[in-house]
Amino acid sequence: MESGGNSLPSGSDGVKRKVSYFYDPEVGNYYYGQGHPMKPHRIRMTHALLAHYGLLQHMQVLKPTAAKDRDLCKFHADDYVAFLRGITPETQQDQLRQLKRFNVGEDCPVFDGLYSFCQTYAGGSVGGALKLNHGVCDIAINWAGGLHHAKKCEASGFCYVNDIVLAILELLKIHERVLYVDIDIHHGDGVEEAFYTTDRVMTVSFHKFGDYFPGTGDIRDTGYGKGKYYSLNVPLDDGIDDESYQSLFKPIMGKVMEIFRPGAVVLQCGADSLSGDRLGCFNLSIKGHAECVRYMRSFNVPLLLLGGGGYTIRNVARCWCYETSVALGIELDDKMPQHEYYEYFGPVYALHVAPSNMENKNSRNLLDEIRAKLLDNLSRLQHAPSVPFQERPPDAELQERDEDQDDRDERWDPDSDMEVDDDSKPRRRVKSERVEAEHKDAESYHKHLDCGRDFLTPFKEIACSKVSGVDSMAVDEPCIKEEQDNVKELSDHRSR
Repeated sequence: MESGGNSLPSGSDGVKRKVSYFYDPEVGNYYYGQGHPMKPHRIRMTHALLAHYGLLQHMQVLKPTAAKDRDLCKFHADDYVAFLRGITPETQQDQLRQLKRFNVGEDCPVFDGLYSFCQTYAGGSVGGALKLNHGVCDIAINWAGGLHHAKKCEASGFCYVNDIVLAILELLKIHERVLYVDIDIHHGDGVEEAFYTTDRVMTVSFHKFGDYFPGTGDIRDTGYGKGKYYSLNVPLDDGIDDESYQSLFKPIMGKVMEIFRPGAVVLQCGADSLSGDRLGCFNLSIKGHAECVRYMRSFNVPLLLLGGGGYTIRNVARCWCYETSVALGIELDDKMPQHEYYEYFGPVYALHVAPSNMENKNSRNLLDEIRAKLLDNLSRLQHAPSVPFQERPPDAELQERDEDQDDRDERWDPDSDMEVDDDSKPRRRVKSERVEAEHKDAESYHKHLDCGRDFLTPFKEIACSKVSGVDSMAVDEPCIKEEQDNVKELSDHRSR
């Protein structure tokens, strides 16, 4: 097992990195339903920008292999995964009790291809973790992933499967310590809950707090048991701008990297924290948002970049395109190239858009107090935790098939989702990532205690008979399955 804090061969922040980028051309076809703010089409728009800015030629472009049932069950409950696999728009009226039990319905609707969608975005994130584990790349990107609200036994906040938890479990096979950072405007509750009692994963979430979905993420929530002080929450108010955000992000994350010394970092880049988001209330510019990517990249630690929220889709595509360029160390022209979704970006047709003049409700005193409190919490961690040597669980097998060998006579279609260069010439087709995951029984505890918070509802706990974690090194507590009480009601998702 490698120790934490291992550096990449690249030097300064300006040096280019080896990047693996996961994209499935079908992902943009999934549709949550009329009026629903979550639109997977934004991933296709992002890919089109990457293609026409000429960024794809600088990355290893991979089509993710769909995660299988057994892959998803490394974290999620068997009956929940079986439900997702079987439910369809035609059969949902016959399963009303199950819909309520698993919190599927309004915010998390049943739509055509739901399970395939989950398999696709989860496969990209786990595939990215595998690439990092094998040393194939310095940075792996899956903009379709980052669905951080999904729980062990239920959907939540537009999220069905928690691809982030699955990716972190894969990284823990190699790395003693993994850092999770979340810059989505919503608290990363599903990931925090999964690792609340372990010191092998530190979670840090910067989010809007106070009468806002999902209602969790108080600064006083710091972890439990061995995980005490390994969960950091940065509660923010409306209108935070680039300067205020970075006055917290850089000192906090700098201290986290110094003390925790992770072997790998997962950065969830939810774009709903941008100015002008349909559901958001922050005032970050794209450059301000991307500064978080630039800063975490500068530590030269294996980095997995994931998507997340983001509901003004033209700005989501702008943001993730620019953050891909930051990952690569390539500067982009602000003038947007012509492409199939060009009209979405009018009237300015530029990569960057100015933030608004909305009020910043985060006072200097408030920011100073938050920073001081979190740095004090970090000071309570004496040193990075170590893990006793044990036999390492087997890596998932990594097999690739180059589609050039399958489609030698197929010509490039300018209207397709395949990559193109600046001169619009055909190039290598997207490779296909083949991952056959191996499995090893293990125990994990993915439920933290209430700690007296009145917004958490009670859980009914029963003995776990199935694997939830990656190996016995992940956490030490016994495995618990979580069954929601049938009368349990979550926070009002409509506020999301």
